[in-house]
Amino acid sequence: MTEIMAQPLQNQDGGATATDSPLSQPFVSKWASRYRGATVEDLDPPAALSLTPSDSISVALMSAFERDYTHLTIVDGETRALLGYIAIPQLQAQLEAGAVRPEDEVRTAMMRFRRRRANKYQVITMETPLEDLEAFFAGAATDGQKQDFAVITDERRRFVLGVATVDDLEQFVKRRPA
Repeated sequence: MTEIMAQPLQNQDGGATATDSPLSQPFVSKWASRYRGATVEDLDPPAALSLTPSDSISVALMSAFERDYTHLTIVDGETRALLGYIAIPQLQAQLEAGAVRPEDEVRTAMMRFRRRRANKYQVITMETPLEDLEAFFAGAATDGQKQDFAVITDERRRFVLGVATVDDLEQFVKRRPA
């Protein structure tokens, strides 16, 4: 598996500077030559499967396994507002540890999105260039926090259209000749 990282700044003799962080410079994609103008739509992400917080964990697992999904989005049952997500590998670990039960509601195991005004939300749409998606996964757009997946929405963030993972991006790069 290839690790995606932002390159640190270097001083005149080629060494990294102690005061400069990777976030203080623009992200440089190591796969840009393979993207050749491709966007998230070119990943051909499957349609999103969203659950509500009141759905059971067993429904979440069954739904994910039927579609071979690793992440499911959680939306408000009335407004359809995006609330968070369930990562299936972590959910399985919680079940094995006895932290949750199959009959528990998804809300007991979901990861909630933080909605602070200080946090900048990066909108990922079908038109987002793959260089930007790679930067998002590497943490260049999220204060250095690497991301495993991205929720794909419309421009106004009203509808969840799909989920893209780091693996989806890596598989795309493997299919593209250098």
